[in-house]
Amino acid sequence: MKAIIKLLIIAIFSSAVNITYAQNKKAEKKAKQEQAVKSQIDSTKYRFVAQWMNPLGGRQVFLTPANYYDIKIRKDSVIAYLPYFGRVYMNAPVAGEDGGIKFTSTKFDYKITPKKDRWQVTINFKDTRKARRLTMDVFKNGTATANIISDNRDPIYFQGNIDIKI
Repeated sequence: MKAIIKLLIIAIFSSAVNITYAQNKKAEKKAKQEQAVKSQIDSTKYRFVAQWMNPLGGRQVFLTPANYYDIKIRKDSVIAYLPYFGRVYMNAPVAGEDGGIKFTSTKFDYKITPKKDRWQVTINFKDTRKARRLTMDVFKNGTATANIISDNRDPIYFQGNIDIKI
């Protein structure tokens, strides 16, 4: 009987140690990912990969193929290659390749504002008519949302991930 009680105590103790180890491992992994995302945003060298698009007044659209539509953010440039569905108020595209939100900007203001569970990145463009401002909410787990405001188009909202492997 004493042997069974000893084995039971050892089993409970082992289980508690394993659970604590697993929780610590998970917390470590989460902290590493959070640090990687934060360092990419601070370095201004990352890529937002859009997976969903929400046009103003429309329904959510899944973007395929994966890793095709993105915004590349560097210290000296922002390169956007995104689709657009919505109302265009003036200067409507004439040819098929003119549509979407496709531009390269080299003159912009970049600002990071820390929030409780995320970082808000605001980029104000000075040299493109395709977009006036890009506001991204980058969450600690690497997911992100991007809201693009233009002077001649309805705002559009994208959901996706930050690619930290660059």
